[in-house]
Amino acid sequence: MKKKNTTIQTAEQAARREQINERLRFAAAAPINDVLWKYNSSFGGLSEVQVEKNRQRYGANKVTRKRKKSLAQRLAGAFINPFTAILLCLAAVSAVTDILMPVMQGMPEEADVLTVVIIMTMVGISGILRFVQESRSGDAAERLLAMITVTCTVDRHDWKRHEIPLEEAVAGDIIRLSAGDMVPADARLIEAKDLFISQSALTGESDLIEKSAEGVPKAGDALTDYGNIVFMGSNVISGSATAVVVAVGDDSLFGSMASAVAEEAVETSFSKGVNSVSWVLIRFMMVMVPVVFFINGFTKGNWVQAFLFAISVAVGLTPEMLPMIVTTCLAKGAVSMSKKKTVVKNLNSIQNFGAIDILCTDKTGTLTQDQVVLEYHMNVMGEEDARVLRHAYLNSYFQSGYKNLMDLAIIRKTEEEEAENPRLTDLSDAYVKVDEVPFDFTRRLSTVVSDKNGKTQMVTKGAVEEMLSICAYVEYDGKIEPLSESLKQKVLKTVDRLNADGMRVVALAQKTNPSPVGAFGVKDECDMVLLGYLAFLDPPKESAKEAIKALGDHGVAVKILTGDNEKVARCVCRHVGLPVERILLGGDIDRLDEEKLIKAAEETAVFAKLSPEQKARVVSALRSGGHSVGFMGDGINDAAAMKSSDIGISVDTAVDIAKESADIILLEKDLSVLEEGIVEGRKTYANMIKYIKMTASSNFGNMFSVLAASALLPFLPMMSVQLIFLNLIYDLSCTAIPWDNVDREYLAVPKKWDASSVGSFMLWLGPTSSIFDWTTYAFMYFVLCPLFVSQGILFNDLPAHFSGAELAGVQAAYIALFQAGWFVESMWSQTLVIHMIRTPKLPFIQSHASAPVTLITFTGIVALTVIPFTPFGTMLGFVPLPAMYFAYLIPCILLYMALATSIKKAYVRHYGELL
Repeated sequence: MKKKNTTIQTAEQAARREQINERLRFAAAAPINDVLWKYNSSFGGLSEVQVEKNRQRYGANKVTRKRKKSLAQRLAGAFINPFTAILLCLAAVSAVTDILMPVMQGMPEEADVLTVVIIMTMVGISGILRFVQESRSGDAAERLLAMITVTCTVDRHDWKRHEIPLEEAVAGDIIRLSAGDMVPADARLIEAKDLFISQSALTGESDLIEKSAEGVPKAGDALTDYGNIVFMGSNVISGSATAVVVAVGDDSLFGSMASAVAEEAVETSFSKGVNSVSWVLIRFMMVMVPVVFFINGFTKGNWVQAFLFAISVAVGLTPEMLPMIVTTCLAKGAVSMSKKKTVVKNLNSIQNFGAIDILCTDKTGTLTQDQVVLEYHMNVMGEEDARVLRHAYLNSYFQSGYKNLMDLAIIRKTEEEEAENPRLTDLSDAYVKVDEVPFDFTRRLSTVVSDKNGKTQMVTKGAVEEMLSICAYVEYDGKIEPLSESLKQKVLKTVDRLNADGMRVVALAQKTNPSPVGAFGVKDECDMVLLGYLAFLDPPKESAKEAIKALGDHGVAVKILTGDNEKVARCVCRHVGLPVERILLGGDIDRLDEEKLIKAAEETAVFAKLSPEQKARVVSALRSGGHSVGFMGDGINDAAAMKSSDIGISVDTAVDIAKESADIILLEKDLSVLEEGIVEGRKTYANMIKYIKMTASSNFGNMFSVLAASALLPFLPMMSVQLIFLNLIYDLSCTAIPWDNVDREYLAVPKKWDASSVGSFMLWLGPTSSIFDWTTYAFMYFVLCPLFVSQGILFNDLPAHFSGAELAGVQAAYIALFQAGWFVESMWSQTLVIHMIRTPKLPFIQSHASAPVTLITFTGIVALTVIPFTPFGTMLGFVPLPAMYFAYLIPCILLYMALATSIKKAYVRHYGELL
């Protein structure tokens, strides 16, 4: 039903998005008066009455955000899980049988609260630790995520150019834009002057977009290519404009992406893994507990005692500290990652970080330096020429408008080469600006300068095809010749080669002594002399190639999903060592069904010219193919893909919606930081699975031993409260596991949750401990207890030698010594096996546990060994153990460790890995 509802909801969203797209297409193509009429607006703006009507009709300018969990929801998430639910049920049953029933029967002195207290202590410790750690992580992320809080300038009937909060803008409002403004909503331009917009947060394209009120969309244009529409979330870099708002809030392009992000995230490999492991353990418990209950009931005849003991077995089989250990592992990982310039927003994502085998990322700023450099300045013959650089400098330096990244790269390159070429020195002093023809919609910019001798030149740069159309001559080697068709073809061929190398190329021309001062204009941009061309590149980061190799060494394939063109993507990938035999374009993806896309995504490393929806489709296809996928992005165009991935990764400079979608936020946009995070994620998983497997196998072994004891012994091998207390101390001993060392070999490949491996591990390693439990039963029953309690008489034979109170006393002492012996042996074997299971290598020799694990485990052993000698041990029903017991215990444990190591190695040979 949930899937069906989701499908219906998705279809409704798609239909609504198409309606909004039609509204934008109408606004772009229709005369401006028709657009104003549609929204009951005018060039003077809306009246206050119409503002309210439009707000009711078209909605408020508020973007749907991901709802933050309430305190109650976070508490429920910390305390409610399958294991704590089981423990709470067991505590309730124990409260009835151990406390309520004795009180109701008039025997309050028989009430025993110890079992309930221990169980609730387990639940409390686990839940509180988890709640605290997750709250800390969430608070840190909240401080990092600054939401969009801006104002916009509007004209309304009652006042002109008034600043209002962004969310108060409505469809039909007349807005004013200037350099530095964020566009508050999707709007149709009414007039614009030298308007350049950065849409990188929406499209991923780093190039600035020039917008014009006259631009009319062509058939097939993407919405973001509309020249007369500006979009919410984009930024005004230079120029000014007046526009009418046509879509607000969730109806805007930005809003539709943001509202999709606010939906429920996909179920990640982490949550699937934890759930599957949880149910494996629960199924084991559901089988074992009834068996223990019935065997004890039939053999002992006391069904109430059998029921209480079955409860203690259920507690013993429940890894109640699993949520706490998992959270502690994750929290420890978060702290470690914070020291490596990484903020963990969602604790569960740390393990997903380590599990990913595919990392999808944009190229800009990740593989590249996110800055433009002038790579070549060449004459028409393709030779480096300082004269071309000098004229380019004059054009870029003296323009009065916005200096884009290419202009800054030209100026920077000229300053770098001044020392080597005196002709490039002090050009800003040697020339004087006379006039300029501003950058126009056909991508040309002309600057007119004069030298100290009075020579006037107009220097123009622009797109190659445009420049060839206005040039009649070429200059080469000091000579000016007519621009022939063959030379044009040679120029275009060189430009194509540079484009294939991922470079952006502009041509440069000049004209000496154009029109008189004051009469310069576009008419002068004709019959010009072509000097050469400039090739620009966003160069790869020096660290990118090494980082990609390191990720590959850790079993993580890198795939590039970019909105940029395929030539640039191919070039950058080639420089950083990524295979580019095949590139899939957005159009190609649209023609593939899901099954074909899964196969194509598997075989392709580079995807170019992608829309946000296409990026999300590629990520989903990879996940459907069985991969754990991470997606790294920083724009609103990346948010949908991040939400579709197992783990979304962003940077602190990203747009807020991208940060809101992310699970991990990097303080440095670098793949090498990701590599460190992946290793930390694998350490976290390793320590979680250690606890799960060692606890599950140990508990299973203990319960397997209990099963045999229930059938063979005339009394319980351990009272329910003793069993629960043993489990509590053992679990507390495991709390240091998050700080354990992890073998380097284990970190080399991604690790995925495998519930079946937990079951097989329990079946292999669990009965190993049972062998020594049974030898302990035999030693205690046939040797130690008769020798120190009953004058050599076995328990079953006691009634023949004792009677009355004396018999009861001897039986009680016999049982107390037996239970104390198994209590101590269980703790020794359970705790020391941690060191056996934590590594496939030889423990203590080839691989050793961390200092905290070693200290706490041995402290737990000492504490449990001392308990039978204390008043608290007496309260639990124990008696002190004789020295002879330890003469048996030490060789028993050494043999157990040797057998466990042998079984472990056999398991590794059979299954290929231990954890």
